Amino acid sequence: MSQDLLAALTELLGPAHVLTGADRAAYLPDWTGHYTADPLAVLRPADTAQIAATVKLAAAHGVPVVPVSGRTGLVGGAMTQGGLMLSVERLNRIRDIRPAARVAVVEAGVILSSLHDAAEAADLSFPLWFGARGSAMIGGALSTNAGGSNVLRYGSTRALCLGLEVVLADGRVLDLMSALHKDNSGYDLKDLFIGAEGTLGIITAAVVKLVPRPRAYATATLAARSLPDALTLLNRLQSASGGMVEAFEFMPDTYMRRLTEARPDVGEPFATRHAVNILVELGATAPRDATPGPDGAIPLTTLLEDTLAQMMEEGLILEAQVAQSESQRRAMWQRRELAAEITFARSPVIDTDVALPLDAVAPFLEAFHARLPGLDPQAETLSVAHLGDGNIHLSIFPGSDDAAHADRIVAAVEEEVQRLGGTFSAEHGVGLSKKPSMARRKNPVALAVMAQIKQALDPQNLMNPGKILS
Repeated sequence: MSQDLLAALTELLGPAHVLTGADRAAYLPDWTGHYTADPLAVLRPADTAQIAATVKLAAAHGVPVVPVSGRTGLVGGAMTQGGLMLSVERLNRIRDIRPAARVAVVEAGVILSSLHDAAEAADLSFPLWFGARGSAMIGGALSTNAGGSNVLRYGSTRALCLGLEVVLADGRVLDLMSALHKDNSGYDLKDLFIGAEGTLGIITAAVVKLVPRPRAYATATLAARSLPDALTLLNRLQSASGGMVEAFEFMPDTYMRRLTEARPDVGEPFATRHAVNILVELGATAPRDATPGPDGAIPLTTLLEDTLAQMMEEGLILEAQVAQSESQRRAMWQRRELAAEITFARSPVIDTDVALPLDAVAPFLEAFHARLPGLDPQAETLSVAHLGDGNIHLSIFPGSDDAAHADRIVAAVEEEVQRLGGTFSAEHGVGLSKKPSMARRKNPVALAVMAQIKQALDPQNLMNPGKILS
């Protein structure tokens, strides 16, 4: 049966786009190195019609289909053993940029940085921003409801999407490609597929929001006395700027130490290593905030400098550097965006992606670090956070490379997160690695409803099976 299916797929897509054997090699490992796929074939359809026909063929043969985008995921969401890996890389057209409506119509295989460039050419911005933007694709970002550094101001991927095109499990094409900001005509089906990781259907295109391009940035790295003091700074800046804070990133001393070990070429921001380091960035679109005055000072930068100076006088901030050029700004961001590289360069590693109310971040870190020595006296941690939205990437380097031991540590993280009103999955999705957390921590009624939706839309369980739900 598999040979019949491969023959039909080859006739449909062409032999160059049905990869088997050694030709699959580039698609088999995931980015973290934790998982390796073994698909029947890797498929590269050219458009939505070919994806629909592919899904129909797979359904007729009872073979699972796993959508693949830029392969930058961290939870094993694009893995399969014996199924078909369906890459959207050839669906890479930006169909339209509509500046007056501030929307872009894009296919699932558009690389995020390509959309950034196209939006900028129209004097606009697509404000989904994270380290893998040079290879991550829109389809994957939508399927995982990706977050990144600018969620604080613009929201996650779901908040940036107005419309979708989705191929369902039976091959039908669901056209929800609306540019409407309001539509109360029944269930919001679009949101079912965002964050579903391809388990309900394959996203093939989207209508996404664009925003005014910032005319100026004010960026600084600072050392705060404590995390609560850092939140005081965030709230003051939000009030003073009218909500122009785009990013507020936390890098503790353990992160700086690991950064220096792994990338000594990058350098630390201060001669003295501090416990709480913050990267803050504001973006201004209005000329009054972005146009230099007679003295050459940009009002937005002056606002940031004045706020930092006031808090230094109060003793809440210990040191600060404000970027005076684009190269200095990029150097500050490089320190933050090396997080994944320096984390996964060491093994074994337990990677978690949790979110908490902003005022619960410090209590969580304190409680877990007090608890960890009792679980593993040899363990070390590395954390970095989108502090402005409460998302912490806490990684643990355990003293033992044992799956059961790792699961006990993850369960302890979950317990502290749940106790403080947080979630075990903030922006990376669930995939394979967080399925045990789903079973332990997700509300049972919510799990049952999700299973009913899955059964209704994919009764054969062929759309990325084994992910999210058991």
